[in-house]
Amino acid sequence: MSTTHTTSGMPVGKYRPFHETSAYVDLPDRQWPSKRITAPPRWLSTDLRDGNQSLIEPMDPARKRTMFDLLVRMGYKEIEVGFPAASQTDFDFVRSIIEDEAIPEDVTISVLTQARDDLIERTVDSLIGAHHATVHLYNATAPVFRRVVFRNDREGTKDLATEGTRHVRDYAEKVLDPDATFGYQYSPEIFTDTELEFALEVCEGVMDVWAPEDGREIILNLPATVERATPNVYADQIEWMSRHLSRREFVALSVHPHNDRGCAVAATELAVMAGADRVEGCLFGQGERTGNVDLLTLGMNLYSQGIDPGIDFSDIDEIRRTVEHCTRMDVHPRHPYGGDLVYTAFSGSHQDAIKKGFAHRAEQVAQAGGEDTSVPWDLPYLPVDPSDVGRNYEAVIRVNSQSGKGGVAYLLQSTRSLDLPRRLQIEFSSIVQKYTDRFGGEMTAEQLWEIFSDEYLPASEENGLEPWGRFALGASQVASAGDGSNDLLTVTLRDGGDESTVQASGNGPLAAFVSVLAQAGVEVQVLDYAEHALSEGESASAAAYVECEVNGEVLWGAGIDPSITTASFKAVISAVNRALR
Repeated sequence: MSTTHTTSGMPVGKYRPFHETSAYVDLPDRQWPSKRITAPPRWLSTDLRDGNQSLIEPMDPARKRTMFDLLVRMGYKEIEVGFPAASQTDFDFVRSIIEDEAIPEDVTISVLTQARDDLIERTVDSLIGAHHATVHLYNATAPVFRRVVFRNDREGTKDLATEGTRHVRDYAEKVLDPDATFGYQYSPEIFTDTELEFALEVCEGVMDVWAPEDGREIILNLPATVERATPNVYADQIEWMSRHLSRREFVALSVHPHNDRGCAVAATELAVMAGADRVEGCLFGQGERTGNVDLLTLGMNLYSQGIDPGIDFSDIDEIRRTVEHCTRMDVHPRHPYGGDLVYTAFSGSHQDAIKKGFAHRAEQVAQAGGEDTSVPWDLPYLPVDPSDVGRNYEAVIRVNSQSGKGGVAYLLQSTRSLDLPRRLQIEFSSIVQKYTDRFGGEMTAEQLWEIFSDEYLPASEENGLEPWGRFALGASQVASAGDGSNDLLTVTLRDGGDESTVQASGNGPLAAFVSVLAQAGVEVQVLDYAEHALSEGESASAAAYVECEVNGEVLWGAGIDPSITTASFKAVISAVNRALR
């Protein structure tokens, strides 16, 4: 049978396969395919350096501190915190976490520098007072960079690495506390395009200067700065280097993969099988171009195989919300493990299989005496238990009808200007599904609005709807201290047939309003918040949406009002009334 190949018309002839480049290695006796990952590598997060430098709007100091604190809480023990010689902002941030004593004793911070004496000194100066720190020096070693960018030969490139290493060593010994634990990392940048024997030569020259020995390791980081080949090629390169490096027992062999071909996770896992001891990356794959390798996916991949990653992913939504806040970039709803939709089935057949899987597992757990961890996880369509990462089972089994959340969201946005958050879309679509299951037929935009109003706007009398709910909002006034202290809220709250005026304070009006409800005996935690204008001009209204945990139940509320603050109060009342309905 013959196969006819069509042509795209694109200029494919200007490209060459990677196996024709000088960086390709033929390793017929490769050992990594038969290896298994049985323990996590050492992790380094570079969210605050590589991840930050790639943002449209780099993090300000407050966001950087929030990200740093998140990484520490999750359990990362090595964190690259900046490029101190590149900007005053980075230098000041490194100084702030040292001087604020924000770095736990078991966490090592890392800082990046190029191989220039003035930059090295500025970088080392930023670490004065740190208990555990690493200087990470790099220079580009690939032929195209030697030839085109730096116009340097092999000897000059190697000298740059070795002399830079010498200056790091000498200057650190001069200015840093001798009792501090000081480490060194070197990267032959653009490693995957560098001739392997030359990359080895440079690394050996660097080690000759640093003199690694027992108790004095060196980190040799081999970055896939631009992903250029299939993952097996990177694994071959790593195994070749691991075999040929002298003093291997004193080397932490590190990888820093990028995702240009979309294979960074696979390349990293194969590289670990090939001998890599350490992995650098970012949460949710932030980083230049297509991003660094995704530390969350790598860690959760291990977890799904019964290997403890050493990192706490148990509140994956909080991790995602924090990363989105700090980076001002959204996580894709289909992102592995952490996306909004990855545990939700929209297909009826998927829903049926998942429901049956949960029922079967419940029987198995009961037979095991109620001990959940004694029963291996084996459910259709769900590689991990959503509850292990803080997801509610309701989000899994509340699947959309064939009309889907997209149609529901479109009608509300196009007819009422409501831009519902994604998880609220999912929740409301399940309510619509119940309605269509009961009454059938086509759902009009007006019917959709009535269902939304009755469910989320309980005080509404839209189209003759009957107001309901325990609580209703009266007048409110917020007094801001203006000096950074808490806001004072005075609010009239109707609770059933009683009306009272209550005062409470909080870090913002919404926090103060939650305190008001606490005085009424209702415990509320705001998990997510969104707002937008509905119209423009003097009579403009705003919509607010809050995801709340009310007495242990997670659900959404919505509020509409000319005042965005009042709309947010109404949204919280909406969620509370729905929980108490």
